[in-house]
Amino acid sequence: MNYSEITPEIKELAELCKKNNCIQAELYQKYDVKRGLRDVNGKGVLTGLTEICEITSYDEVDGKMIPADGKLFYRGLDVEDIVDGFIKEDRFGFEEITYLLLFGEMPTKEELDKFNGMLDVYRSLPTSFVRDIIMKAPSSDMMNTLARSVLTLYSYDEKAKDISIENVLRQSLQLIALFPLLSVYGYNAYKHYHGSKSLVIHPPKPGLSTAETILYTLRANKKYTKLEAQILDIALVLHAEHGGGNNSTFTTHVVTSSGTDTYSTVAASLGSLKGPKHGGANIKVMEMFEDIKNNVKNWSDENEIAQYLSDLLDKKAFDKTGLIYGMGHAVYSKSDPRAKVFKEFVRSLSVEKNAEDEFALYELVERLAPEIISDRRKIYKGVSANVDFYSGFVYQMLGLPVELYTPIFAIARISGWSAHRLEELNNSGKIIRPAYKSVSERKDYVSLENRK
Repeated sequence: MNYSEITPEIKELAELCKKNNCIQAELYQKYDVKRGLRDVNGKGVLTGLTEICEITSYDEVDGKMIPADGKLFYRGLDVEDIVDGFIKEDRFGFEEITYLLLFGEMPTKEELDKFNGMLDVYRSLPTSFVRDIIMKAPSSDMMNTLARSVLTLYSYDEKAKDISIENVLRQSLQLIALFPLLSVYGYNAYKHYHGSKSLVIHPPKPGLSTAETILYTLRANKKYTKLEAQILDIALVLHAEHGGGNNSTFTTHVVTSSGTDTYSTVAASLGSLKGPKHGGANIKVMEMFEDIKNNVKNWSDENEIAQYLSDLLDKKAFDKTGLIYGMGHAVYSKSDPRAKVFKEFVRSLSVEKNAEDEFALYELVERLAPEIISDRRKIYKGVSANVDFYSGFVYQMLGLPVELYTPIFAIARISGWSAHRLEELNNSGKIIRPAYKSVSERKDYVSLENRK
């Protein structure tokens, strides 16, 4: 049996699914249903409280909400100030941000050193895990590989079901430490399985930051520049957390509220993050720019670029979805602070990598796209570049394989997920169960022999 085959019987049943699962669009307005749990302005429906993260994108003026530059706060601290501090002090920051998200306050130097030492200890996979789990039947999708590895770690944990704060914290720290290895080793195994002559499995080096560990274990020669590691670290900091309402973190809350174990919860969150509307968005941005470079003769010609962007909206270019990837966000309006912070580091890396022409193309699209979108479509709030707009370009300049783009997002976001899981457990309330209104017609039961 070919498990991938779509048989005529499946096609016929699929048409039945489509026919009997189509809800009229006007019914959402009739019953005031906030599709995607958001109103027309993009504001999310309030479903919970958190102390971990705050996102602002509007100012209140005379009782009206006016679109404003976006701001992102981790435990009350402005992310822009945090990153600025890391750069001025010339050090890596992701581990410190992880500490902040988990424990609610910035660590002292002594506390940070002790915390980093714990991560070093936990950055060790069970004996033969790489051979028995990662190397067997490697998937072409690294997010599936990562989720499988996480679920399998359940079998190695004698206290897998224990959801006490102490045990979940221990599990969370282990997963935070192991995600870089699970991702990189999974990729190397896949590459080897599909024709690579060599298999490189570098054990982690104690004392390295998470960003350095990714580059050290991924590259055959273990080498990287200071700027490369610094920019990857900033990417991890900016992706570590984004409020309780983003799809994967909300999944963390929903699944945690059921009382299930840490491994099942994180696997569910990985499934959410994998989606192209969420963690996989930077890949779509990269693919879109490759199409631009292949179809636009002069990358600096504003008219030619503007025409291509119009063709995107008209579903005439690239994947014909009518989307300009990397532009707009469910929460932000005038600007995404993560993209704002990231952009200057991207500029520096483009100089080191001799990719200044490509960076100029990104800047031009970033400037033209909001104008074209606003002219062509009804916009309830501002449109701006989001963090995915530049992150894929950075990963490309770092020589990272596309297969690892979304896992790198996961390596960062596991810190936020862990913080929200602990917060949900610590405030253990009811199981999360929003309502869905049925709009189906009532029918009389008909016996089997009388059905037509």
